[in-house]
Amino acid sequence: MAEHGEDVKSESFIEKITEKLHGHDSSSSSDSDNDKPSSPSGVTSAISRLFGRKKPVYHVFGGGKPADVFLWRNKKISAGVLGGATAMWVLFELLEYHLLTLVCHLLILSLAVLFLWSNASSFINKSPPRIPDVRLPEEPVMQSAAALRVEINRGLSVLRDIASGRDLKKFLAVIAGLWVLSIVGSCCNFLTLVYIVFVLLHTVPVLYEKYEDQVDAFAEKVMHEMKKQYVVFDAKVLSKIPRGPLKDKKKL
Repeated sequence: MAEHGEDVKSESFIEKITEKLHGHDSSSSSDSDNDKPSSPSGVTSAISRLFGRKKPVYHVFGGGKPADVFLWRNKKISAGVLGGATAMWVLFELLEYHLLTLVCHLLILSLAVLFLWSNASSFINKSPPRIPDVRLPEEPVMQSAAALRVEINRGLSVLRDIASGRDLKKFLAVIAGLWVLSIVGSCCNFLTLVYIVFVLLHTVPVLYEKYEDQVDAFAEKVMHEMKKQYVVFDAKVLSKIPRGPLKDKKKL
């Protein structure tokens, strides 16, 4: 009986020790969890998005079919569009096939096939081709023309403000952009430039959507350095340039 009592006491003493050890492990694990850095979502929420973007990349492209094509949501359509653009570039640029010649040849081939099919349908016992009556609707054409007119007027207004000496920042930005565009235009022709832009629209948004956190963090550092350099440049150079008369009148 005495031995049985001692066994019970030893077992209870061992259970107390194990409970204390488990409690210490759980507390240390909770402390280590608290010491861990915050989740990536918390880190990414502190990053300012590129160009002040607040919406996802999919909504920046307007959603729907255009965003599906540019962001490769539908890989078959995106690959088909990019492949068609590549074929057109090879046809016009590498093979030096002219657009007017291609359009005329396609029309000749289409009209010849339809004409022969319509006349030979009675001999081959097949129904004649159904040629749809295609007409341009008035409302979408007028809306597109109105939207284009608004954008052209806005661009002309911006150019007028820049030429009037009202905004030095816009003037320098436009001059730099036109200079870069002239350099690119001297290296390649207009069709190649359009094709390069088209390929970039089908590759850069996808890569940016995949690595947007790293790109936004790097862009934030670059923009911070550019602002510091601009402050120095403004203090040393821009502040010493005499302002335009329209800007002085506006301040008065």
